[in-house]
Amino acid sequence: MTPLLTMGETLAINASRYPNKIGARDLARSMTFRVWNQRACRLANALHGLGLAKGDRVAVLAYNCVEWLEIYAAVAKAGVIAVPINFRLTGEEVLYIVENCAARALIVQDELMASIAGIRDRLLVRAENLVCLGAKTAPAGYVGYEELLARGADREPDVRVMPEDTWVILYTSGTTGRPKGAMRSHGSHALLNFATLLDMSFGRDDTSLLVMPMCHANSLNFASAFASAGATNCVYDRKSFDAAHMLVTFAETRATFTSLVPTQYIMMLELPDAEKARHNLGSVRKLLISSAPARRETKLAIMEQFRNSDLLEIYGSTEQGWATILHPSEQLTKLGSVGRELTGSGRIKLLDEDGREVAEGEVGELYSRTPWCFEGYWNLAEKTADAFRGPYMSVGDMARRDADGFYTLVDRKNNMIISGGENVYPSEVEAVLATHPKVRDVAVIGRTDAKWGEAVHAVIVVREGEAATEAELVEWCRSRLAGYKRPKVFSFIADAEMPRTATGKVQHRLLKGRV
Repeated sequence: MTPLLTMGETLAINASRYPNKIGARDLARSMTFRVWNQRACRLANALHGLGLAKGDRVAVLAYNCVEWLEIYAAVAKAGVIAVPINFRLTGEEVLYIVENCAARALIVQDELMASIAGIRDRLLVRAENLVCLGAKTAPAGYVGYEELLARGADREPDVRVMPEDTWVILYTSGTTGRPKGAMRSHGSHALLNFATLLDMSFGRDDTSLLVMPMCHANSLNFASAFASAGATNCVYDRKSFDAAHMLVTFAETRATFTSLVPTQYIMMLELPDAEKARHNLGSVRKLLISSAPARRETKLAIMEQFRNSDLLEIYGSTEQGWATILHPSEQLTKLGSVGRELTGSGRIKLLDEDGREVAEGEVGELYSRTPWCFEGYWNLAEKTADAFRGPYMSVGDMARRDADGFYTLVDRKNNMIISGGENVYPSEVEAVLATHPKVRDVAVIGRTDAKWGEAVHAVIVVREGEAATEAELVEWCRSRLAGYKRPKVFSFIADAEMPRTATGKVQHRLLKGRV
């Protein structure tokens, strides 16, 4: 039986089928499939030249840029594992990931070097394996990205990469304060590609505008699917989202699809009517709402603004891939639902604490059965085992199913906060605030926010005899937490006001109703 193809193999085929078609681009540069494949081959061979072998890890810290597409394809060809790092993380957070995955090389964008300056001397990566992306001349102690590519031949690497081999390790925020590395194989992504193309009806004439960070599963999943179809991927390479510029980008790139979080849609919808009317949005045929729920009025406004476009909604995770989909015809009749299972996946189970399926309409923990599921957490066998019940896996979301088989989420990942599309685990923020000398106790919850969906809200119990201010706690978090994790709101309460269980655990859901 012929194995499933990797992204590297798919790119090579498309370089032969569509050599002169634009396959990868950002807002300033573009590459045909032929050039994309040649550069991916050069990078793959150059990584081997640095001493990396099949299964070794290369960490990548960069803003959105077209080079991400080269890197993902190159590691697939080389059998090396990509470890994308969120560019919003602090130096200490970056250091933890690089050390945890034992990366043998690090590619870092020149504009992000300042963020790792404080940890540079503690990195265990060899100096000759530190690669600077973006700068015309690499700084001392780094090899330039283009210089590295020039070292590699543009032929396919001599290595056999199998579907079961790991392609990427995506670090997700951890409920114990440390992120976990979710391992995803080439085969799982190949299967997810088929499901994405089938259920969302994409084809080779489509152009995906990748706005979500390229270090996230969302953009990686769509980049992989569009590449497999011979469609065009366009990376939105602005460092931050600009609503007015986004409308210009739709018109100029003729993008047919993008995936955005509700906050980004709201920012576009709040633009002056004259500004919105100036741009031709007729090319946009499909839009996805991802990472957070959207209100009815937001959906109606999106459909009014993008009249030629269908609206989709997906529920999934880094570990599961896509689990459910809400189709355009279901957006308003099943408002609040995340849809039903994707084609090709098994029926979802909603289980109680004893592992028994709950009755229709009752809340249970959501266990999906997707053929494109992840392989487990890096070096965390116990956490991996905890996530599975046979072929079913869970990331801790609670949901209910209605009589028509549609699922509605009722809680997210043990009180996880989604702020502007980024996942924030309260325990990670609590761990940082708890080290402040004036803080006796702390609980972090999500607070509804019109712009960000949810804002991080820290509820503080100050030590007896002390007086802490919001300003000093903000400063305490500044160097210890990525910006999106830092609390936007602080409340100060007495210890007796903190709701707890009989065993002393803070009851976050009760706390939300009190502050």
